[in-house]
Amino acid sequence: MLKMNYSESPKFMQKKNLLIIFILQVAFDCSFCKGIYGQNLFLVSNSDVISNFKHLSPQQLFDTANFFYSQNATNTALACYSLLINTPVKNPNVEHQKKIVEAYNNSAILYSNMCDYRTAYNLFITALLLCEKINDVPYISKIYNNIGSIYFCFNKYDMAKLYYLKVLSLSSDSSFIASALNNLGIIKLESKELDSAYYFLNTAQQIKKRHNNMRLHTLESNLALLYKEKKQYDSAFYYLRLSLIDSKNNNKKNVEAFNFFNLGKLFFEINQIDSALFYINLSIAIASENNFLGILADNYLFLSQIEEVTGREKSTLEYYKQYVKLRDSAINIEKFGDINQLQRLYEVSKTNKQIEELAIEQRIKEHTIHLQRIVLIVLLLICSVLVVIYFQKKKLDAAYRALYKKNVETIDFQEKLSQKYQEKYRNSVLTHDFQEELLSRILVVMEDASVICDPDFSIGTLVELVQSNYTYVSQVINNVSKKNFRSFLNTYRIREAQRIFSEPDAAKYTIEAIAQRVGFKSRNTFRDTFKEITGVSPSFYLKSAQNSEN
Repeated sequence: MLKMNYSESPKFMQKKNLLIIFILQVAFDCSFCKGIYGQNLFLVSNSDVISNFKHLSPQQLFDTANFFYSQNATNTALACYSLLINTPVKNPNVEHQKKIVEAYNNSAILYSNMCDYRTAYNLFITALLLCEKINDVPYISKIYNNIGSIYFCFNKYDMAKLYYLKVLSLSSDSSFIASALNNLGIIKLESKELDSAYYFLNTAQQIKKRHNNMRLHTLESNLALLYKEKKQYDSAFYYLRLSLIDSKNNNKKNVEAFNFFNLGKLFFEINQIDSALFYINLSIAIASENNFLGILADNYLFLSQIEEVTGREKSTLEYYKQYVKLRDSAINIEKFGDINQLQRLYEVSKTNKQIEELAIEQRIKEHTIHLQRIVLIVLLLICSVLVVIYFQKKKLDAAYRALYKKNVETIDFQEKLSQKYQEKYRNSVLTHDFQEELLSRILVVMEDASVICDPDFSIGTLVELVQSNYTYVSQVINNVSKKNFRSFLNTYRIREAQRIFSEPDAAKYTIEAIAQRVGFKSRNTFRDTFKEITGVSPSFYLKSAQNSEN
C-alpha cells in the first residue's frame, strides 16, 4: 500500500484544513450519522408480504415493488416482484409484459447487490428473452449494460466491454449511452489507461449534464477514483462529496457504502489513519445492513492492510480471514463457471440483433422447407402404397371371380356329366331295366343333402335306400363317375358346401360348422377334400363367393 508523508509541507497543511472542512460538510449535508445503524422499517418477511399484498392487482404490485426497491427494502421488494411475475393474467398486453421485464431486471439488480451473481444473471437473461419477444430495444440495452457489470465484477473486462459496446451500438437513449460510457471508463481505469478513462468518463459527464434529470452519483464516484489514480486528491474529494450527496438523496446505499470505502482509502494515502478507519467502519455498517458482500469484503481486505502497516499482526490475520470468507462466498471461479454455462445455454453472445433475427428467420425457412419436403415424401409414399393396393385388389378380385366362375363351371360340368351318364345308361344296350332303375334311385338319394350329409352315411346306407346289393351299387357308381363310393360321396358333399358358401348369410358360419353340416367329422379332412376337388381352400372359396355377389 502506498504511504505518503505530508507532515512537513505547507501544501499538506492546506489540504488537511480542507479535509477537516470536508468531513464536517459531509456530516451536515448527508446526515450520514443519522440512523446509519438503525433498522430498515420497510423490511418484512416474505410470508407477511404474500399475505398482505397477494390481493393487489398487477399494477398495484408493480408500484408497491418499485417503492420498496427505491427504499432498499430488498426482501420485501423481491417478494412483491415475485408475486407480480407469478400472478396469472389473461391475455397480457405489451405494457404488462414490460412491467414483468422490469420486475425481472430489478430483482436481478438486488441479487447482484447481494453478490448472488448466478441468480442475477439468470434473471437478466429471462428479462432479455422477454424483451426480444416484445421487441423492447431500449430495455434490451439496459439489460446488456447490467450483464456487462456482472462480468466486470469477475474482472472479465473483455466480456464486460463487449456488452457495453452492444449498448452503444443498439441504443439511442442518452441515459443508456452515458451509463455505457461510464462503465467503459471504469474498465480503462482498471487497466490503468487513465487518458482513455478520462475520455469516456468526461464524455458521459457531458451527456448527463445536458440532461438534468440523470443521476450522477455513480459517475461522480468513478471520477473520484480517476483523480485518486492521478494523485489529484482535491478533485477526488470533491467528486466523492458530490457522489455522497447524490447517493444519499437517491437512497443508493450501495454507492454510499462504496464512497465511504473510497474515502477511507483516500485518507489512508495521506496518512490520516483515524479518518480512514472512521469511513471504513461507516462503509462496513451500510454494507452489513444491506448485505453488500462485495463491498464488505473489500473493506475487510483494506482493514487487514491498515493493520499490517500499523504492525498489528493478529488483527491483520483476522481481517484477512473475514475477507477470504466473504470473497469466496461473493465471487469465485465456480460462480463464474455457472455464469459461463448460462451464457452458453441462453446464447446471448450474439453481437448484432439484426443478424440474429435474420438467422432465426433463415432457420425457420429452412425448417419449413425441410418439413414440406418430409410431408411431400410421406404423401408420395402413401399415394404409391394406395395405388399398389388398389391394383392388387383389382387383380385379386379378378382372380376371385375367375376362380369362382371356374368352380361354378366345374359344378355345372359335374351335373351335366351325371345327366350324361344317366342318359348313357338309359340308352345303353348293356343296361337292363334293373340297372337303369338302380342308377336312377342312386342319383335321387345323392341329390338329397339331408341324407348324404349325415356323418354316418355309407355305401351300406345307400344300398339299403336303393334296395339293392353292394356289388350292383358299387358297379353303377364306378361306371358313372369313374370313382369309388367315398370320392363319389365327397363330390356331392363338397357341392353342397359350395352351395352353402354361396348363400348371402354364409359369413355367419365357421368353416368347422359347415364341414360338420355337410357330413365331415374332421375340419382338416373337409379342408383337404375341398381343396382337392375345387383347387382352393374353403376360406378362399367363401371370400370369392362373397366378392362375386358384391
